[in-house]
Amino acid sequence: MNDRSASLKARVGFVIALARRLHEYGTAAPRLEEAIGKVSARLGLACDVLSTPTSIVLSFSEQGRELDPVAEVTQVIRLAPGQVNLRRLCAVDEIADRVIDGSLDLQTGYRQLLELGRPASTRTRWLMVLSFGVASASVATLLKASWMDLLVVALLGWLIGLLSLGAESRPRLSNSFEALSALLVTLIATLFSAYVAPLTLKAVVLASLIVLLPGMTLTTAVRELSSQHLVSGIARVAGATATLLKLTFGAVAATQLCLVLGVVPPAVVPAPVPLWVEWVGLFTGAAAFAVLFRSAPRDGFIVVAAVMFGYALTRLGGAQFGPEFGVFIAGLGVGAVSNLYATWFQRPGAVIREPGIILLVPGSVGFKSLSFLFEGDVLLGVDTAFSLITILVSLVAGLLFGDLIVPPRRSL
Repeated sequence: MNDRSASLKARVGFVIALARRLHEYGTAAPRLEEAIGKVSARLGLACDVLSTPTSIVLSFSEQGRELDPVAEVTQVIRLAPGQVNLRRLCAVDEIADRVIDGSLDLQTGYRQLLELGRPASTRTRWLMVLSFGVASASVATLLKASWMDLLVVALLGWLIGLLSLGAESRPRLSNSFEALSALLVTLIATLFSAYVAPLTLKAVVLASLIVLLPGMTLTTAVRELSSQHLVSGIARVAGATATLLKLTFGAVAATQLCLVLGVVPPAVVPAPVPLWVEWVGLFTGAAAFAVLFRSAPRDGFIVVAAVMFGYALTRLGGAQFGPEFGVFIAGLGVGAVSNLYATWFQRPGAVIREPGIILLVPGSVGFKSLSFLFEGDVLLGVDTAFSLITILVSLVAGLLFGDLIVPPRRSL
């Protein structure tokens, strides 16, 4: 049976399942809405879709009846904010392509989309926990930390990974997960620095929490706002701000608790690790982010290369033109290369785009800004907030110019 001649219920069901999976696997509103519009049109449907971080609204009618004031089917889906899962995103993209070109019938495609919703295996979940610590320690090398800092950061990163594992099945823990993580990390790091060995305390706390910082969410929000997806963009900004507030409150609460208890770490700055460790840390961090982004084994090398490519462009551009323009150049390069990859290999450009900007997103700057404000240093907090805005604008402008130089041929 031709997919256009399939029942309205079957076609609508497939598109709804597709939209749900794209949302769950971290697709931004502009790309999700474009993808759903194209698939619907190929199936003989006119679809109006509104995507936000926590919901999707879809309204369907048969093609040729777009001006009919009453839609034939309207569906409202309530969802939790999506998390990037490159492996399953690629699988969704392949299923949609095969249904569109007729090599896969609607019923089979619908069933395969439903099967993608299975929970992650125990092995994958523990590998994610391990990657928390590796990613944190790797970022610490980029912050010029000491050898002792790296050890403590790795242990604290694994602690956060274990907390995230427990939060998956405990809603109350999930709601306070960020604040509790920041409180424990800051408290343990301060006690260790005071009584065991001196640490570069701010760098240790920042690196330990790096996986929880919503820099990617803020970047996606600004991209959505720049493309006039105002509801989704504002909602993402609000969600990212709430996460930053919880993280900042946890860190500040731990600091105040240590002051009350009389725990004051020494003002000693340990010697940073050698320069070569930074590049080793960059590689291991890229590998850890490949796991955290849940990329397929076949894409592991590509994801690692994308992370290192984005960081190298930032360093080279920043050395020549300043940090903000370095971020712009990196965003432009990553955006253009991801579009070329999508066009040549007929796979989602997100495989390169998402990992390529992960070390450029300014979540840590937002955390610093709120920390200064909580500590009463308003001027420094505001100044840091302006730095956050500058980096965000530079990164998003780079990605937009990358799309202009190499137009994206695929929605994802």
